[in-house]
Amino acid sequence: MRFSVWAPGRERVGLRIDHDEHPMHAAGGGWWVADAGSAGHGTDYAFTLDGGEPRPDPRSAWQPAGVHGPSKVYDHSRFEWTDRGWTGRALPGSVIYELHVGTFTPEGTFDSALRRLDHLVDLGVDFVEVMPVNALDAPRNWGYDGVLWSAVTENYGGPDAFKRFVDGCHRRGLAVLLDVVHNHLGPSGAYLDEFGPYFAGRNIWGPSLNLDGPGSDEVRRFVIDNALGWLRDFHLDGLRLDAVHALVDHRATHLLEELAVEAEALAAHLRRPLSLIAESDLNDPRLVKARESGGHGLTAQWNDDLHHCLHTALTGERQGYYADFGALTDLARTLREVFFHTGSTSTFRGRAHGRPVDVHNTPAHRFVVSLQNHDQIGNRAAGDRLPASLPPGLLACGAALLLCSPYTPMLFMGEEWGASTPFQFFSYFPDPQLRETIRQGRYDEFAEHGWDRSAVPDPNDEATFERSKLRWDELSGEPHARLLRCYRDLIALRRARPELTDPWLERLGVDVDEAQRWLLLDRGAVKLVVNLGDRSVTVPVTGEVSAVLLAWAPPQLLEHGVEVPAQSFAVLAV
Repeated sequence: MRFSVWAPGRERVGLRIDHDEHPMHAAGGGWWVADAGSAGHGTDYAFTLDGGEPRPDPRSAWQPAGVHGPSKVYDHSRFEWTDRGWTGRALPGSVIYELHVGTFTPEGTFDSALRRLDHLVDLGVDFVEVMPVNALDAPRNWGYDGVLWSAVTENYGGPDAFKRFVDGCHRRGLAVLLDVVHNHLGPSGAYLDEFGPYFAGRNIWGPSLNLDGPGSDEVRRFVIDNALGWLRDFHLDGLRLDAVHALVDHRATHLLEELAVEAEALAAHLRRPLSLIAESDLNDPRLVKARESGGHGLTAQWNDDLHHCLHTALTGERQGYYADFGALTDLARTLREVFFHTGSTSTFRGRAHGRPVDVHNTPAHRFVVSLQNHDQIGNRAAGDRLPASLPPGLLACGAALLLCSPYTPMLFMGEEWGASTPFQFFSYFPDPQLRETIRQGRYDEFAEHGWDRSAVPDPNDEATFERSKLRWDELSGEPHARLLRCYRDLIALRRARPELTDPWLERLGVDVDEAQRWLLLDRGAVKLVVNLGDRSVTVPVTGEVSAVLLAWAPPQLLEHGVEVPAQSFAVLAV
C-alpha cells in the first residue's frame, strides 16, 4: 500500500506503522511517499516531520483513537451499499430537515437516528441535512470545531455507521446533505500548519485557510478533495457549506466556483444531482448565479433575512440583529424580493449591506429559508425554541408561511411537533483552560447584548447537552400531535399543488394589513390567508373560493373574502 502526504519545506518525513518508522521519499511539489506492503484496512499509521512527534494524516478517513492519535487505514470499497438504484434528488420543490446526530435521539448515534427515519418519511421531507460529523477533540459538540475533515467522529459510530445511515435514508427515498466546515479549524488538534502553509491568519472562530497565497494550490485541492470525497465515498447528495463569507480568496476564480465546477463533473459521472448550499452573511446573489452569467454557480444559499422577518413578525422581538425587522410590510417585500437588505443600511452592522436579486431570472428555490435552525435557536442565550414564547396557533401560522412560500423550506429537528426541549450551545474539550475560555466567552458575548449571565447555560456542563436532546414521547400528547398533523398536511399540500412549488417570484403576490395583522400570499389558484392578530379578521380575497384546502381553525367564507379566527391560517382554492 502506498502512503502519501504533502509536507513542503520539511527535510525528513517518516511513516510510522505501529512502532516501526519507514522513511518517506520526496516525490516533487512538496509531496512525500512511501510503500508499506503489509498495510491495509485497519492498519494504524501516522507521520513524523523532521523527527518530531507523530501526527495523524491530514486526509485521514478514520480516527478511532481521537484527533491526537494515529490514523487508521480505511478501505471505502469494503462497505456493502444497497442503494445502487438510488438516482438522487434535485433540490427544487424539496423540503429539508436539519438534525444534530448527538441530540436527535437519546442515544445520539447514527444507528439510533436510522431507527427514526420513518418519522421523517411520514412527515414528507425530501432531504436530511446532518450537522458536521467530522473528527474533533470533544465527546460532545455542535460539530463546528472539527480538525480532521475527512474522518467521521467516533462519537456517533464512525465511518461505517454514517454509511449505514446514508444507505438507510436512500432506501426510504430520503436524500442526505452534510454540513461541512472549511472556513476554520477547531481549537484543539489542528496540526495542519505543521505539515505546510495551510493557514493564513484567523477569523472569529479560529485559524483560516490559505486559499490565495504561496502554496495555496495544494490547500485548495485539499478542500475540494474533501468535499468530493464526502459526495463520492459516502454517497451524499449534497453539502451545506458553512459560513462561506469567511473564506478569504482573492483569486480570479473563487474557491466556491472551482468547487461547483468539480461537483458538477462528479454529478455527471455519478448520474445523479449533487447540491451545494452555502451559508453566507453577505446577501450576495452571485453565489447562486449561474457561472455562465458571472456567478459562482452554487445550487442554493441560506436566506437569514427572511428568517428574521418571519421571526420578528411572530414574536415581536427587536433586539440585536432583529432591530431592522418586524413590520409586515417588510416581510411582504422580503417575500417578493428575497433579501431585506439589498444595499440599505444595516443598523446591527452599522453600514450598508447586501445587493438586490434579479427576481425575473432567479428561481426562489435557490434560497433556503427557515423558521428555526441550529444557529437561530442555539445562539440565543438560553437556546430556547419558538414554542417557549409562542402559542400553537402562531407556530402553525409560521409553518404555513414557510411551507407555502416559493423558497426551499428547511425545518429544524423537533420543530414539526413544537418540541419543548431547547437546543443550547454545548461543547467539552479535555483542556480545562480551553473549557474556561469557551465558558467566559459565551458569558461575555451575551452580557454585551444585555442578557443576564445566569440565563446562559454553561456550555461545558453535560446537563446542557442532555437538555438539548429531543423528547420523542412528546409526539402523542397535545398540542404536539396537532401541530405535527399540521406540518404533515402542509408538506403534503405543497407536494400536491404545483402552485406552491412554483419558484418564480414574479407570480407571487403578497398583501398585508399592518393594523389588523393579516397577510395574504397569492400563489395563483391557491391563496394562503394568515391572521397573526388576537382577534378574528376579514380578509378580502379576489375570486370565488371553491374550497378550503387546509386550515388551523375553520374560517368563515364570505361573498368577497374570508373571516379567519385569531392566530390561525387558511389555505384556499380560488
